[in-house]
Amino acid sequence: MSRFIIILFAICSIQNALAANILVWGDSLSAGYGIAQEQAWPQLLSRKLAAEGYRHTVINASISGETSAGGLSRLPAALTRDKPSIVIIELGANDGLRGLPVPAMRKNLDAMIRSAQASGARVMLIGMRMPPNFGPVYTQKFQQTYSELAQQYKTALLPFMMEGFAERSELFQSDNLHPTAEAQPLILANVWSALKPLLRK
Repeated sequence: MSRFIIILFAICSIQNALAANILVWGDSLSAGYGIAQEQAWPQLLSRKLAAEGYRHTVINASISGETSAGGLSRLPAALTRDKPSIVIIELGANDGLRGLPVPAMRKNLDAMIRSAQASGARVMLIGMRMPPNFGPVYTQKFQQTYSELAQQYKTALLPFMMEGFAERSELFQSDNLHPTAEAQPLILANVWSALKPLLRK
């Protein structure tokens, strides 16, 4: 009987090790602003993971309006509470739209990446782009921040969340900023291509 208990304990330990949390740490683009929560790409990701046989739980802790500074202040508690094996950081868009300094955003993203990695999590960084009316210098520095940080810390990177459909106005809500429910599968496809190498069955 004792041997059976040991074997059972070992099996449970293996199963627990295989099960893992994915923490989505973003703003309204990941929080499902303007659409039903079950339509947002993190929920679609949860269903895709199950269909593909991955034992992962998606925890979407994204908040509409969140900045990189706000995300940094909240992250330590979430890492302790949720113990994610993967952290998907999708922040910075609100910094850009408010015209906040790129170096300050970079510092916040840098600290979040280091904090997540120090906790034992692998990191995926989702980048954004600013409209051209922000000027070439600002938009270029903003965009480069994501690729430079990903290279520095060897994280997974999706350079642009809306790759392949950013010019399709019918896939955006009336504010011309937030993707519609119909766009969410396209976001998921972009996310999946960068995330899949981090997953372990």
